[in-house]
Amino acid sequence: MAKIVLAQPRGFCAGVIRAIDIVDQALDRVGKPVYVRHEIVHNRHVVEKLRNKGAVFVEELDEVPPGEVAVFSAHGVGRDVEEEARIGELQVLDATCPLVRKVHFQGRRYLKQGRNLVLIGHAGHPEVVGTLGQIDGKVWLAGTVEDVAGLPLPLDAPIAYVTQTTLSVDDTRDIISALQARFSDVIGPDVKDICYATQNRQQAVRDLSRVSDMIIVVGAPNSSNSNRLREIGEEEGLPSFLIEDATQLDPAWLQQVEVIGLTAGASAPEELVQGVIDRIRACRPDIAVEKLDGIEEHIEFRLPPELRKLRQPAPVEG
Repeated sequence: MAKIVLAQPRGFCAGVIRAIDIVDQALDRVGKPVYVRHEIVHNRHVVEKLRNKGAVFVEELDEVPPGEVAVFSAHGVGRDVEEEARIGELQVLDATCPLVRKVHFQGRRYLKQGRNLVLIGHAGHPEVVGTLGQIDGKVWLAGTVEDVAGLPLPLDAPIAYVTQTTLSVDDTRDIISALQARFSDVIGPDVKDICYATQNRQQAVRDLSRVSDMIIVVGAPNSSNSNRLREIGEEEGLPSFLIEDATQLDPAWLQQVEVIGLTAGASAPEELVQGVIDRIRACRPDIAVEKLDGIEEHIEFRLPPELRKLRQPAPVEG
C-alpha cells in the first residue's frame, strides 16, 4: 500500500516559535501596528498571517515612526541597526534566535583571544549580515572549501571559526576540515554544537531517505535550511522537491511512487504540511500516513523581558 512517511522532527524550531510569539504578543499588548524589520522568518505564509493581524513589515528602520514597536527578525541584526533604533527612540523587541546570538558571543570571544576569525556562511544571508555587524574587528567569510584556500593568512596564524546556523552540517564539516588541513592552529565549536534544529532535521531527512522513493520538503525558496533538506534528499539519490505549499505539488511526481517522504523546514508551519498531505490524498485516495521514529524536541526559549515593558505610543499632537 502506498504511504506518506513524515520526518521527525520537522517544521518549526524553538527559535522560530519564539520569534512568531514575540510579534503575536506585541500585537496583543499594544495593538496594531507592530513593525517588523525584514521577514520575521523565511516563510511568506507566516509573514502574511502576521500581516493580517496588524504587523507591518519594513526593509529599514527609517520606515518606522518614532516611539513605535520594532521587532528584529530571528536572523539577527548588526550593531548599526541597534543604534539606529536607539536614535529613533523605538521600542525594540529582539527576536534574534538565541543560537544565533550564541554565535555572536563566540566570535567576539575568539577575537579577544587574538585569533583570526572565519565565519562559515553564505554572503548576503541575513544571519551572516547580522553576525558580521555584531563582531568588532576583521572577520573572514568562507562559504566554500575554495574560499578557505584563498584566505590571505599565514599558515601558522591562529584561526577560530564560527558558523551560520542554517548551513548543511556536511558542508560545514568540509569547510572546517579544509581550515584544519591548511592552518596549524584552528579552534571552533563542534559541528553538533552549531544548531540542534538544523542537525536534527538534516538527520531526519537522511533517515527518511532510507525508507522513501522520493522526498518533498515544505519550505520557502529563500529558506537556507529548507534548501539544505532538499539537497540532502538528492545526495541520497532520491528525486527531491522543495515546495512552498500544496499548490506547488505536481501530481506527476506521485506516479509510480509507493513511499513519499515528507518533511518541512524550520520556518514552515505544520498546517502547510497537512495541506500537502490533503493534496496527495486527493491524487492518491488510498494512501496511508505514518510518522518516522525520530527525536522529540522539547526545547523552549524565553521571550524577551522587554515584552512586559511595552507601552502604547504617545498620540501625535496636532
